[in-house]
Amino acid sequence: MREIRLFSGQTLSPRTVIELDRDAGKHASQVLRLKAGADLTLFNGDGKDYFGKILESGKSTRVEILAEKENASESPYKIKLVQGISRSAKMDFTLQKSTELGVTEIQAVICKRSIVNSEQARLEKKLRHWQSVIISACEQSGRSIVPPLAPVCDLDTFLGNVKPDSTTRIMLDPAAGHALASMTPDQPACELLIGPEGGFDPDEVDAAIRAGFVPLSFGPRVLRTETAGLAAIAVLQSRFGDMG
Repeated sequence: MREIRLFSGQTLSPRTVIELDRDAGKHASQVLRLKAGADLTLFNGDGKDYFGKILESGKSTRVEILAEKENASESPYKIKLVQGISRSAKMDFTLQKSTELGVTEIQAVICKRSIVNSEQARLEKKLRHWQSVIISACEQSGRSIVPPLAPVCDLDTFLGNVKPDSTTRIMLDPAAGHALASMTPDQPACELLIGPEGGFDPDEVDAAIRAGFVPLSFGPRVLRTETAGLAAIAVLQSRFGDMG
């Protein structure tokens, strides 16, 4: 039987009974249609799985937490994805699949070629939606740490805040002289910068290089934004992380 995993932003501990918060309770009773006696696994982002049993389902959903266990699904290779914002469905797909592939942090940036409404209210609504996409991907993929999603900013602002340090920073650029396959890990982490639909403006490429990002190519074919980042993450996880 498939394990039922559910995120709850509450404090969780064994040998306690909790009433699930509104979102988690609604998902359990109305979407998953779980009844009293059903087993489920809860997580709240602290890296542990909490195994419980539903005592009551309906207007309120009460769960008895029976045990806890450290979750071992996090990759030893830490990838921060810096993704140029693309159209809504493509952006959702990128966030969902990059979470499944094990990225540890996500920053969405507005690039010159991004097609996005930059009004603050719209951005905050997008951020809430993207957070729910990431949480759902954690539920599906068995992760118990939710990758932080930083507030949206424009690429220039992000690059201006980059501190000169030993962090490995790479960006995919079809015109780059070196390939991703040539990369050697100096440390067990990297920042990966991916452009939006249409790629980076030349001035953005120059600014990223000045900020310490190394341009690398990814084969002879031109990839869509939602393909490029995910393929690069999979390669990095296979070479330096826990895939393959």
